[in-house]
Amino acid sequence: MVSNSLRACAFAAFLLPGCAALPGGGPAPLDTYDLTSGAVEAAGPRRSRTQVLVAEPTALKVLDGENVVIRPSAGTIEFLGGAQWADRLPRIVQARLVEALQATGRLGGVGKPGEGLAIDYQLTTELRAFEIRLDGGARAEVELYVKVLNDRNGVVRAARSFRASAPVTGTGNDAYVDALDGAFAQASGEIVTWALSSL
Repeated sequence: MVSNSLRACAFAAFLLPGCAALPGGGPAPLDTYDLTSGAVEAAGPRRSRTQVLVAEPTALKVLDGENVVIRPSAGTIEFLGGAQWADRLPRIVQARLVEALQATGRLGGVGKPGEGLAIDYQLTTELRAFEIRLDGGARAEVELYVKVLNDRNGVVRAARSFRASAPVTGTGNDAYVDALDGAFAQASGEIVTWALSSL
């Protein structure tokens, strides 16, 4: 997890609709966060001819933005006060999956749409959960449904749901996002290992 230096808002509470105003009249800056991807030790030879496109994940509107999602109960959605993602969450997830696949050294090319790859496979992802759950103990819950698609004929080569959970240790924005980052790192590491074995 990477947090910027904008720390003017230090909230003890996390279910706030917005940030308090500064004495100068403007809103206080938000804590801004990124994600890290899980490290993968990928054994086996480099597949120099295999090129993979990582599509931008799809998501419902609540996850398709910069808000950090909190679920106080199963049917309730709120946002982490004073905090935001550094970009739309699907774009961050896409970038980290690209980086994790590239880091394995197993593929001839990994990239995003528009980067000029001669694509063999697509990795498509649906964000189903990316939230802090407060019912039954504060924890981060991440769920991604991933498909490996043959780009030449449109056939789904493999598909699987990945779930990961991490407890929230501590209080405040950093603690909640640290838990989300940990859960995502676990899930992304499993996704990369599985994707490589599916190609």
